[in-house]
Amino acid sequence: MKKIILTGGGTAGHITPNIALLPALKEAGFDIKYIGSKKGMEAELIKAQAIPYEGISSGKLRRYFDLKNFSDPFRVLKGLFEAKKIIKNYAPDIVFSKGGFVSVPVVMAAAFLKIPVIIHESDITPGLANKIASKFATKICTNFPETLKYLPKNKAILTGSPIRQELLNGDKEAARKITGFDNKPTLLIIGGSLGSVIVNTAIRKSLDDILKEFNIIHICGKGNVDENLLGKAGYLQYEYVDKELKDFFALSDIVVSRAGANTICELLALRKPNLLIPLSGAASRGDQILNAESFENSHYSKVIEEESLPNISLSEEISELYKKREEYISAMSRSDTSNGVENIMNLIKQYS
Repeated sequence: MKKIILTGGGTAGHITPNIALLPALKEAGFDIKYIGSKKGMEAELIKAQAIPYEGISSGKLRRYFDLKNFSDPFRVLKGLFEAKKIIKNYAPDIVFSKGGFVSVPVVMAAAFLKIPVIIHESDITPGLANKIASKFATKICTNFPETLKYLPKNKAILTGSPIRQELLNGDKEAARKITGFDNKPTLLIIGGSLGSVIVNTAIRKSLDDILKEFNIIHICGKGNVDENLLGKAGYLQYEYVDKELKDFFALSDIVVSRAGANTICELLALRKPNLLIPLSGAASRGDQILNAESFENSHYSKVIEEESLPNISLSEEISELYKKREEYISAMSRSDTSNGVENIMNLIKQYS
């Protein structure tokens, strides 16, 4: 039986793609171990999947001044020795990394031990952790064709993102029973794992106009439910959705979303026409803006900058997206990156 170590952590975006690979890895007969940080959110998420988990020391690598810059390198060095010991004892055939700072010592240790390493970069421009890891990688998977120019030509390959297969098996009628919606088109709104105050506010400001044409499922984030709108006909709010998400996707005709790489790749795989409102450059390194631009250029998405929200009619933009939905579906159906699990599994089998 071949063995694989998965790594990645810090945010859900560095964990859920690894989880999406688990069924295919098990089906292919791989024995699986996960290396993450000792205190990161990945520990709980991976243990819930009944996958053996090892925690290592982890430090953040920063481009800006912080007192922790003096101590974190020692944590990274400690994590490197811990990862090397785990890898040596487990003797995997290959390592797959989804990124995040905890992955850097794992990738380095695997490379030192001559074990093939495949890493995955979700965003258009590689983050600092993957920039470092890329020097030690055998192959680097990307979501976007634009990313290839930032990476070594002999290593980079366009694969798309691993998508949770259960999302493709939603039950529209089950969702209709949960929601009690009538036959109006359904709009699904996703504000990211923590929700988005800006998106939530814009939607609720235009709510009455949008509800004239659509039923709405609004995943608004923890603590963001508006109690004044509870019971409003055609409008359901959820802080977070897990098991029902696949059914809500099946019911939805169009989606309004932030532009996180994993989410928009799920929308591509599901062929869901979408309106993206990327996180502004003032609040991030601008990766969501680039992600959205790429999808807009490929005709997968309609894009509105969040700074423009006060000056437009959001209900009209959503209505226009719905009217042109078949054009977006047609463009998405021509994508060759929507089956990221299969593309990445082919690489894992090739190099393990």
